[in-house]
Amino acid sequence: MSQYDFDVIVVGAGHAGIEAALAAARRGLKTALFTISLDAVANMPCNPSVGGTGKGHLVFEIDALGGEMGYQADCATIQSRTLNTGKGAAVRSKRVQADRRLYGANMKKALENEPCLCLIQGEVTDILIDCAANEKRVCGVYAMPGGEYYARAVILSTGTYLGGLTHVGGVQRHSGPDGLLPADILTENLKKYGISLMRFKTGTPPRIHRASIDFDALERQDGEEYITPFSVRTDEKRLNSIEQVPCYIVYTNAETHRIIHDNLDKSPLYSGQIHGTGPRYCPSIEDKIVRFADKERHQLFAEPMGDGTEEIYLQGFSSSLPAEVQYKMLRSLKGFENARIMRYAYAIEYDCADPTQLYPTLEFKNISGLYGAGQFNGSSGYEEAAAQGLVAGINAAAKLLGEKCVILPRYSSYIGTLIDDLVTKGTNEPYRIMTSRSEYRLLLRQDNTDRRLCEYGRKAGLISDERYKMYLEKAAAEDAEIERLEKTSVSPFAANLVLASLGQNEITTGAKLADLLRRPGITYENLAPCDKERKELPRSVIETVETEIKYEGYIKHQLIEAEKQKKIENRLLPEDIDYTKIKGLRLEAAQKLQQIRPASLGQAARISGVNPADISVLVIYLSMKP
Repeated sequence: MSQYDFDVIVVGAGHAGIEAALAAARRGLKTALFTISLDAVANMPCNPSVGGTGKGHLVFEIDALGGEMGYQADCATIQSRTLNTGKGAAVRSKRVQADRRLYGANMKKALENEPCLCLIQGEVTDILIDCAANEKRVCGVYAMPGGEYYARAVILSTGTYLGGLTHVGGVQRHSGPDGLLPADILTENLKKYGISLMRFKTGTPPRIHRASIDFDALERQDGEEYITPFSVRTDEKRLNSIEQVPCYIVYTNAETHRIIHDNLDKSPLYSGQIHGTGPRYCPSIEDKIVRFADKERHQLFAEPMGDGTEEIYLQGFSSSLPAEVQYKMLRSLKGFENARIMRYAYAIEYDCADPTQLYPTLEFKNISGLYGAGQFNGSSGYEEAAAQGLVAGINAAAKLLGEKCVILPRYSSYIGTLIDDLVTKGTNEPYRIMTSRSEYRLLLRQDNTDRRLCEYGRKAGLISDERYKMYLEKAAAEDAEIERLEKTSVSPFAANLVLASLGQNEITTGAKLADLLRRPGITYENLAPCDKERKELPRSVIETVETEIKYEGYIKHQLIEAEKQKKIENRLLPEDIDYTKIKGLRLEAAQKLQQIRPASLGQAARISGVNPADISVLVIYLSMKP
């Protein structure tokens, strides 16, 4: 191979591109990762955080599959919190505030040290397509300034750079995030190959100089006492030795709202200047004021950008209003009366692909060997991007190595849910993962990601022998402890000492430890005084054991539902099927099925416009085929 010949080329070194490139390179494939700027590798142009509701689950899953994000997030953590601790185990989500520059520097180093990976600064302006065969097949890219680079697979992970256009009031600039160069040429070249594109929008809040904020006027928010790492590679003792930095809470008020209302005509969102569709679950502050007019205030979070900078990120205050208006509304906040803006808030429009053009492997249906990942596929967020990048990289490598591709079903993971939603239903706005999007929330917890996904990662070639051994040992410890608790009985005298201290109803006969643990308000640690045989176990094992026992009935019910879904997912549909010629299918269903080309009956059933009667027709059709 020459310096211009590769197995896999990845376009864009954001969170999706990084995972895709590492996944391919770690399989021994010669991989090139292109970025417009080497200084923007793993950039966090929005919030310098990783995780959050639903998103934290994705990060644990990325690690269980052999990805990088969780480990690097642990290494750059400056504060950690677990959200929804007052709710059930299914919706508890870890979120960390990360040192933005440290995260980027460490991730760039990981890329540079990967033997089969070449990190290249250059702008990809076109993809190279071989149309000589019956199908279109990608064969490389054209990049400035190097020219033509050849590869057998190409992964597009362009983030918000593709056709990037920023807005601050009436000031428009062709720009990527953080004032970096946009990728303006690639858009038109993708269209000429029949790729359907959409126009989305996102935005960021202002960054404020730390010294200009009166933190005594704000509500302090400290990190959690014990930090559970995202990655099994992380040294827990080192992670828990860091000095966590505080974040702070502040609220908008009537004056903030008045300033915004008086200047709505200057907002690109309401003047018609912005044409892209913005995120439903992360709206700008002016959008919040209009959509939730009954709310007297909105919660904002002042979060540090890292140990080596004075910049403070004001989460919840995204805006595209003019600079002078940003100052007025910012200084109306308590504690921000003398605030100095270091970076103005802005909105950014960008081009992305309609994800229904993709197979569940994230390969384009009309161009063999071309994959999409991240915000290019219509999603939002670092975590959603990284998850897709990892799957695209795994599948590109599998195809080139002649291996079976990896399709994660919905009941296996939030990654599976995310990708299935995108390629089956599509999206008309930036897609964000949430725990409510899954039908199997109790099965898809943060604590059991290894049990769900390590085997997939092992088969994909990204889980080492050592890592796999750790998974097997942890699983065995969990099973053994659950069995012990189910079999071990305690006397009424021993149990009642514990129950009385917790205000619980006492027992008159012996009871199994598992039955006591099933009681609301009783934890594994509460049982220590009456559990004489217990051994010291890792916190991660205890968490899973406690959850599995407490929610046993609900978990069994969801496992039954998952088994039913597995059966319908295993009914595969032929790739060459012509739905327009199947008698009995309604016209709408035939058109939707012909467009999406689902891989299985399960995926077909989730397509909007396909009803149960249509699925019955497909079942009959399949039974009649030889």
